[in-house]
Amino acid sequence: MSCMPFANTRQGSAIALVDVNNFYASCERLFRPDLTGRPLVVLSNNDGCVVSRSPEAKALGIKMAVPFYQIKEEFEACGGVWFSSNYTLYGDMSRRVMTLLEQSAPEVEIYSIDEAFIHLEERWAGNLLSYGQQLRARIKQWTGLSVGIGIAPTKTLAKLANHAAKRWPATGGVVDLTAQERCQRLMSITPVEEIWGIGRRLSRKLHDEGITLASDLLTRAPSYWRSRYGVTLERIVRELSGLPCLQLEMPAARQQVLCSRSFGQPVTSPELLNQAMATFIERAAEKLREQQLCARHLTLFVRGNPFREPDAPAAQIALNLPTPTDDTAALLAAARPLLTHLWHADVRYQKGGVMLTDLVARNQCQPDLFTAPVSARRHALMDTLDAIRQQGMGEIHFAAQGLKPQEWMMRQEQRSPCYTTSFADLPVVNAK
Repeated sequence: MSCMPFANTRQGSAIALVDVNNFYASCERLFRPDLTGRPLVVLSNNDGCVVSRSPEAKALGIKMAVPFYQIKEEFEACGGVWFSSNYTLYGDMSRRVMTLLEQSAPEVEIYSIDEAFIHLEERWAGNLLSYGQQLRARIKQWTGLSVGIGIAPTKTLAKLANHAAKRWPATGGVVDLTAQERCQRLMSITPVEEIWGIGRRLSRKLHDEGITLASDLLTRAPSYWRSRYGVTLERIVRELSGLPCLQLEMPAARQQVLCSRSFGQPVTSPELLNQAMATFIERAAEKLREQQLCARHLTLFVRGNPFREPDAPAAQIALNLPTPTDDTAALLAAARPLLTHLWHADVRYQKGGVMLTDLVARNQCQPDLFTAPVSARRHALMDTLDAIRQQGMGEIHFAAQGLKPQEWMMRQEQRSPCYTTSFADLPVVNAK
């Protein structure tokens, strides 16, 4: 079986994968042009492992997920710069890119914080390669971020095209695989382990069968691969031959809201644990209001360090709320009696979190017969608190969160300013 013509796809239509290059590192460099050309990495929670690398850092041989303490001295000796994760900045820049994509195509599937699939059709986009180039230029102009764009008849091929767009600068950051000949050429030089959905273990098994390139998978019928490795590989092979098996997934109603963090240092007092959990509840409630949702079910959970204290228990406790709510104060009041059941004096807590489930739209909440309905003033108060935070005019917190979150918050020794969401962090331009 060879790479078949894409006859079964809708005429003139394709899927494009838009992926921001080195997203976290690019966001950091966007507001620090003085770092251009220097190796740059971004670290995970508590400044643990490398999670994003600039091209210069990749050239030094720095691997993803390597513990930073192992390379810090050598990296800084090479002029490298490192940052703690700044999720506020990354989230806002992601929102800007995704909003632009939603304005540019009728169907967008946000796949992760830095990549999205979009549906393209020649009848409104015109030449797909030219459209991709225009979209890439628009994202660069409006956000300052560079993206790679892969265009193909299927998601798997779009992933492959995107990989090629970012790997070879001569492509200009956009690769179109809607033509069969170009598809065949790329698959004939692409290692099988670089195909989306084929992991390390499966690639080793394929190598044992003499399958080393993407094109080798098409020498046998999809049914053969299903009999050997299951339906997942069969779908991959069909997608590589141009037959769509994976459709765009439109956003579905959220099933839960989760806020969880590792602590910067072990929490050994009930007061600090209560303050941390109150902070998680506040953030989870804010997420609810962003989505115009209310929750009927509240779950709190904590755990120690399983590596240092293997026998330390992980605790979890849940509560059904009498009335669906998005009110931070109501959730804090409901959680207060639960917190005493989570605490164990002999445990050094490393992580905690809150999960809100059984969600319902705010305008569809059924009030409890024996509970007074939430007043319009409470809704207005919560909306006002959210507006103050979103406009970057300062922070207002509930007393339950305490005054010294640095005693438990995760380590972020090198966190950059929130350039796009806080007035206090706006870059200053000095005219000379």
